[in-house]
Amino acid sequence: MKPVGERGEGWFTSLYAAHYPDIVRYGMRRLPDAEAAAELAQDVFVVVWRRRGEVPERALPWLYAVARHVVANRWRSRRDGPNLLPLAEADHVPARIVGPDAVVPMLDLHRALRTLPEVDQEILRLVGWEDLRVSDAAVVMGCTRSAAAVRLYRARRRLRSALATPTPARGARPASAHV
Repeated sequence: MKPVGERGEGWFTSLYAAHYPDIVRYGMRRLPDAEAAAELAQDVFVVVWRRRGEVPERALPWLYAVARHVVANRWRSRRDGPNLLPLAEADHVPARIVGPDAVVPMLDLHRALRTLPEVDQEILRLVGWEDLRVSDAAVVMGCTRSAAAVRLYRARRRLRSALATPTPARGARPASAHV
């Protein structure tokens, strides 16, 4: 942590330029539209400016933690919860390789992900989509590295199981899919 005086407009502008797209992408994967994601990023950077003395040198995990709290606060204030994955019209989602020998359509992956507890969804998103290391995901989630590693292991196991469960839209997936 550095004194606030050492973190002026230049520092803020650099941090903003480096990480604004990351926070918008984070929001796009959790909120209903691009406008909500951009608003999330703006709210995160307001917090950054106010708490600039607390921002660690490796800022991205800290920024994701702030974003996670902002999303949670919005969810609590709405009571009906956000539309975290706007997939109602996503039949056009392309396939994506999620393991060396498995191709899982993204729509199936999103559907399976939505069946998991929120904590499982979050650790999988942080490591899989935000490309964070387990130690950085632990910072975002406010837990130890060991706890995050266990959460990730269990979440992957539950996701594999969810992917192997047939739904009306598709047949069963092989349980050996790597996630």
